[in-house]
Amino acid sequence: MDEKRIERLQVMLGPNELVALDNWRFSCRMPSRAAAVRELLKRGLAAEGFTVTEADAKSSDFGVTDASSKPAKQG
Repeated sequence: MDEKRIERLQVMLGPNELVALDNWRFSCRMPSRAAAVRELLKRGLAAEGFTVTEADAKSSDFGVTDASSKPAKQG
């Protein structure tokens, strides 16, 4: 990923959360805790239906429905 990282986010974790993060990180062979947190954040957002967008995206680039989608059949 060539994206510049210009914002720092500090997160406080408890001992159990840190162990869980490190266990996941090592099992996935992630290079750092930061990389693991970014990957988990991306996966969590995707699971909730959110995607990462470009920083210069405009509100008009987004819509509630896809223009090509058809209404669900009732019944």
